[in-house]
Amino acid sequence: MQRVTGFGGVFFRAKDPVALRAWYQRHLGVDVQGWGGAVFPWPSDAERAEGDGTIWSIGGDDHAAFAGSTVPFVINYRVADLRSLLAVLKEEGCDVRGEAIDSEYGLFGRVADPEGNMIELWQPPA
Repeated sequence: MQRVTGFGGVFFRAKDPVALRAWYQRHLGVDVQGWGGAVFPWPSDAERAEGDGTIWSIGGDDHAAFAGSTVPFVINYRVADLRSLLAVLKEEGCDVRGEAIDSEYGLFGRVADPEGNMIELWQPPA
């Protein structure tokens, strides 16, 4: 019997959903629709790069994504130019956590939204 076949989405509660949606739209460019969410389409098979996929992972307190935070989850968003985006987010007064981290999997950066939810931004390797 086939069970889980992919990643359907990320859902989280907000104290002020309207304001939080606006923050994501303004600072991260999320195309928030009237129903309160967004759909991130995957590229076609012909456009998909090797290794493309949505990661789902369970980690302990020592996992790098949770460093310096007590939040129970982190959402990872793929970006094209991490360093430039982090600079813009800082200029906009967002809560950017540290500098870009370079790894074999690409560049990673972190920012917290106004309600303290941790966001990991990921630029895949070239």
